[in-house]
Amino acid sequence: MVGWSGLRKSLLVALFVAPMFLGVLIFNIYPILLNIYVSFTNYNRFHPNPDCDLWLNSIMEPRCWPMFRPRLPQGLGTPFTLQQPLYQNYSELFGRLFTSRALGDLAQIALCLIPLGLVFLLHRYWERRPGQLANRGWFWGGAFLASFALAAGLNLPRAVLDLMESGDFIAVVFRTVFFVAARVPLSFLLGLVLALILNRPSLPGRTLFRVVLFLPWAASSVAILMALVWQFFFREQGTINQLLALLGIKGPIWLNHPFSAFAIVVLVDVWFSYPFFMVVILGALQSIPQELYEAAEVDGASWWDQLLHITLPLIRPAVLPATVLTSITAFQMFGTAWAITNGGPITGVGKPGATEFVMIYAYKQIYQLQNYGRAAAFAVIIFGMLFLATLYSLRLTRITKGAYE
Repeated sequence: MVGWSGLRKSLLVALFVAPMFLGVLIFNIYPILLNIYVSFTNYNRFHPNPDCDLWLNSIMEPRCWPMFRPRLPQGLGTPFTLQQPLYQNYSELFGRLFTSRALGDLAQIALCLIPLGLVFLLHRYWERRPGQLANRGWFWGGAFLASFALAAGLNLPRAVLDLMESGDFIAVVFRTVFFVAARVPLSFLLGLVLALILNRPSLPGRTLFRVVLFLPWAASSVAILMALVWQFFFREQGTINQLLALLGIKGPIWLNHPFSAFAIVVLVDVWFSYPFFMVVILGALQSIPQELYEAAEVDGASWWDQLLHITLPLIRPAVLPATVLTSITAFQMFGTAWAITNGGPITGVGKPGATEFVMIYAYKQIYQLQNYGRAAAFAVIIFGMLFLATLYSLRLTRITKGAYE
């Protein structure tokens, strides 16, 4: 039986912990639950107010609470209620994803990734047995060649294009994943090259170059303004086309072509993001003992061997968390694409634009179309995807390992 002193201690602990739990409940748990609830309703511009007679609305919707109910504005449309059927918003987002043709396209894409997946599993096996198979790069090269051969044989571009026509959600997510797959490796490679150059003690003016090369990261705080400058470069009468005109070349309308508009957004975002990788890698390079490189030179190792077997493995603990963080921020990118293309150019009536990534799609659903129910359903799916990706990244990078040791 718990005595009065034990009960008093428990009440004292609860008193100190209660504000934290109350804050988590109000600012974290409740918004998530409200968003999930709205995703099953027909809340939009034609149904702007809640039906407070519905008991779920009286619990979840703040405008139906007694203290706010007298101030509830009267809209022109009928009150919003639960969808019929309940999953209609999700069904509209996924479109024809679960048809036999779309599932066949998904199977073709998965088949092309099997060689890379097998080599990844082998790589995890090799990490536990570092003495086996020194020339592992051949396996990755073979896996990429096998995936490329399968992609060519199965006509992977056609399968991807067909899949992107199945629904808005698939088109937007695929386009965003392509953006992340292009932006993150390019930012890493550019940051790695510049960090290797700046790490050379014999480089004259290293401090000046570090400041100059870091400026794009500082400019990212006003990303929209800088993106408008880049947009001016690629307009029909912009700087790039004027330079081409001096050479007698008629420049294209860069931002009206889906591929070139997508490539320009990637280029601008790489320019914004490479300094982050550069600084992280530069700090990791300066922590590597110089004696390792001296011993490698004595053994006759080339610069390339030193890069592959000394530099890259030793900077990996710093680069992996930076890559995960950059991937998540790239997936949520909004300002650059919105300032340059507004999510365009348009690819078809009622279809997302060529640079309409997840955040731009959500922005249009909320502020332009005022389709709050569909936007909430979209947010629920994206939240689930990012949550699973974050859990996997924590396991992959082992960034929280020290907290449990």
